[in-house]
Amino acid sequence: MLDDLRAESGELDRLVGDTGEGSWALDTPAPGWTVAHQIAHLAWTDRAALLAATDPDAFAAHAADALKAAGTFVDDGAREGAALPPSALLAQWRAGREELQRVLRAAPAGARFPWYGPPMSAASVATARLMETWAHAQDVADALGVRRVPTDRLRHVARIGVRARDYAYFVRGLSAPEEEFRVELTAPSGAVWTYGPADAAQRVTGPALDFCLLATQRAHRADLALRADGPDADRWLDIAQAFAGPPGRGREAGARQPKAGEA
Repeated sequence: MLDDLRAESGELDRLVGDTGEGSWALDTPAPGWTVAHQIAHLAWTDRAALLAATDPDAFAAHAADALKAAGTFVDDGAREGAALPPSALLAQWRAGREELQRVLRAAPAGARFPWYGPPMSAASVATARLMETWAHAQDVADALGVRRVPTDRLRHVARIGVRARDYAYFVRGLSAPEEEFRVELTAPSGAVWTYGPADAAQRVTGPALDFCLLATQRAHRADLALRADGPDADRWLDIAQAFAGPPGRGREAGARQPKAGEA
């Protein structure tokens, strides 16, 4: 898991490290966020995860402050980092994520760390960081006009998206379906990843890339090749989210135009 996180971060690092400083000011699909904001947010969240893993009391104080500014603390953190020169911001992100790698690799078996929601294991922290890194890298790639080649590291993102099904209903004040769904996703390698009982009446099928784009709200459902069988599965695809927090605004239909070579 940590190897995959390092690889995912490295891919984004090469993307921003090879671009000129002027590109850091480009707007991304997230309103008000430039490329610099995206990297600053990742660096900020890595620092928060590192604090949770090394000083739970300090993290509790930090989380309490964040709760007081629940509607703005994410944007505030990104804005602060984005004000740095690109070279300084890049160095900060690199140092923070490597320190987090070191701490998570050294974590004792069974260790759990506080977070803004329920406590998480080292593996869960790493998985969440990979999911967020991949999603924000998509924003950066869209801003730069770059096509990313999907990899089977998407299995971590897809798994979070499936496991977060009921959460998507909860944050909208809705009751989740009692029955499990069957989800069958075709990986970039051609493998098929399956979740849920094979005989489930409610089913979702399609490319893993498309499901991950949907669950991270990086593309509108109308622009993706996902199929839902059953009314509950169909409703889920309208509200799916892999991330914690309130429902996002997502992307407008037609905003994403698949690039050559994508599913």
